[in-house]
Amino acid sequence: MQKVRIPQNSFQYGEISDNTIMRTDSPIYAASAQSLENMIVLPEGAVKKRHGTKFIYKNTRTNKDLHLAPFIFDDNEQYVIGIGEAYIFCWRLLTDGTVSLVSTITADTQSNVLPFDKDYLREYNTAQYGDVMFICHPLFAPRMLTRTSLTAFELSVFSFDTSYDNKDTYQPYSSFYSTNVTLASSSPSIGTNRTITTSAPYWDTTGKHIGVTVRYGGNEIVITSVNSTTQAIGTVVKELSSRLTVTNPLRTRNGSITIEVTHLSHGLIVGSAVTISDAVAVGGINASSINGSRTVVEVLDINTYTVNASANANESEDGGGFVKITSNGATTNWDEQAFSALRGYPASVTFHENRLCFGGTLAEPDTIWMSSLGEFFDYNVGEGEDTDSINLVAATGDVNEIRYMRSNRDLQIFTLSDELYVPTYLNQAITPTNAQIRKQTPFGSEFVLPTSIDGATIFVERGGRAVREYIYSDAEDAYISTAISTVATHLIKSPVDIAVVHSGFNTAESYAALVMADGDMALFSSNRAEKRAAWTGLTSQGSYKAATAIGDRLFTYQQDVNNNYVLSEFLDDIGLDNYLYVAYGSGTVSVNSLYSSGTVDVIGYDGTNKVYLGEFTVTGGNITMTGHSSYTHFYVGKKYTSKIITNPVDTVAANGPVTGDVRGISTVILNVKDSESIKVNNRAVNNITGFTGNKEVRLLGYSRSPQVTIEQEEPMPLQINGLISELIT
Repeated sequence: MQKVRIPQNSFQYGEISDNTIMRTDSPIYAASAQSLENMIVLPEGAVKKRHGTKFIYKNTRTNKDLHLAPFIFDDNEQYVIGIGEAYIFCWRLLTDGTVSLVSTITADTQSNVLPFDKDYLREYNTAQYGDVMFICHPLFAPRMLTRTSLTAFELSVFSFDTSYDNKDTYQPYSSFYSTNVTLASSSPSIGTNRTITTSAPYWDTTGKHIGVTVRYGGNEIVITSVNSTTQAIGTVVKELSSRLTVTNPLRTRNGSITIEVTHLSHGLIVGSAVTISDAVAVGGINASSINGSRTVVEVLDINTYTVNASANANESEDGGGFVKITSNGATTNWDEQAFSALRGYPASVTFHENRLCFGGTLAEPDTIWMSSLGEFFDYNVGEGEDTDSINLVAATGDVNEIRYMRSNRDLQIFTLSDELYVPTYLNQAITPTNAQIRKQTPFGSEFVLPTSIDGATIFVERGGRAVREYIYSDAEDAYISTAISTVATHLIKSPVDIAVVHSGFNTAESYAALVMADGDMALFSSNRAEKRAAWTGLTSQGSYKAATAIGDRLFTYQQDVNNNYVLSEFLDDIGLDNYLYVAYGSGTVSVNSLYSSGTVDVIGYDGTNKVYLGEFTVTGGNITMTGHSSYTHFYVGKKYTSKIITNPVDTVAANGPVTGDVRGISTVILNVKDSESIKVNNRAVNNITGFTGNKEVRLLGYSRSPQVTIEQEEPMPLQINGLISELIT
């Protein structure tokens, strides 16, 4: 029989899967555990019981699910936004540390019922700049949540800038028709009831085309009704004419009435009627023989066609001056607004390099639209100048359904099937002439917002079984997507939300909180400089539904055991969830703001000490505290269990590893800090009230996989810096 003392000096690699149980050769094995339930890994490698959650607000609306998002104007003006079915909550973080509901919105400024649906809440995408938050989803037009004062918000429908005469709307346009389908109008002049005809079925007869703008040669027509799949009625907003951009666009032929017209991207076909105006004499043909109604005789190419003048030219010459062409004839040079109920709306939104970027609609799932530089409501592509709007398509061979975009080192793009990016060039802004999309990795993303932590962007892989970090590798000269959940796969159970809290839980660490579909939560922390990463699992008596973070404050939305839906904050070393901090009064304490019946756990506070008083019954929203008048205040909530289960304690004996042999742990020495009420392998540790130092616990029993289980059921502090196990082999 041999006794060996085996230290565990750190838990820096967190909780690992039991699939690694034979990896005793790995340094990860020696600095991790099989379970770290409701514990956080500190930067130094110790583990500490997570904070409790302080009650903020109980949602009493019929449909209680929420999507949470941060709204940060500056250090003193910060808000948590909760988007629910047809409503929005706005909570303000007050300077005294409390959180107050300041606005509830149930209609937008156009008096419309809000379009938010509980079935799609997790898919909503937000981006905030200054006093405005943009909310996007393919099923509704982008909404703008605008802060109008410290305590007031309003919601409105996103609208694009227009020209000074309101005849041009600076919105994105796209071509949704097959090649060579033409469009014609019954009249080129401004007015209503114009018949708009296509050469093939195009118009939606269910009404979704009504109110949609199409452009004929860049000139807007608003559809007011649809007669058939090939005929609609519309209002011509701007005369169907254009000033030719080429100076002297007319070319004559000596002795011929034929005139070549250079009309860039004209889209006209043979037989199309055009009206020429403002032309001057050229090739010996006077202006009156050129201007007027003409017919396209021949289409030479996409930029040139011919018409016949009323007189022969006496020389071959280029001229005509600044010519204007008006036409309502059949043309392939037409398009339709990109965002509509028929084509869908942007799925994603972000700000990047002073542009508001939209990505992915139902009809164009792989397209990105970037606003003009500094003009967030202007999507006019113009002449392709550096400050003009940018339109990009991820033409990588697959249809990449864009789900999220993140502004980081570059514009990172997360799609259903791949990860891509729009590169940022050294000392050079993204412009229409250099913008491009590059495909990187092939994993795809779930509907969980990718979030930055420790220099990387973490995202949930398609299928919800792995979490990856998207980071640029200088060695690869490309982005890579490394799995960071490989050693803790059991904790990744179809995540539905991510929030990253910086300097969270009163530490210097950043933690990513991932809410799982089953109501649990996982915490991830990373230190790239030290090449370590750690996972732990969080549970409660209820279910986590959503999370968001603002600086060092982490908020969660939970469904508790009484089926209340509650916004709360991880706050202080109080081992209670959804706790109330209430004052003592006349033998009873009111907890009716959250608890009307059932049982609660109570911690008494006398201004110096916190003491767990046990479980109490709630009657009529009150608990009776007779006999506890020495306490001025009470923390009232639901306790949760914290548990550490070590990896099987292993060693190498003279004849080799003892893995799988029968062996026992006779003694455990714990190093604890400010801890109390601890059990080790179901044995209570005596004389440990607010204790710091080493505690020895003697154990019994043998096993082929001996482990140390440290747990605490009472809602009191717990921190384990390390332990030494005396192993008998």
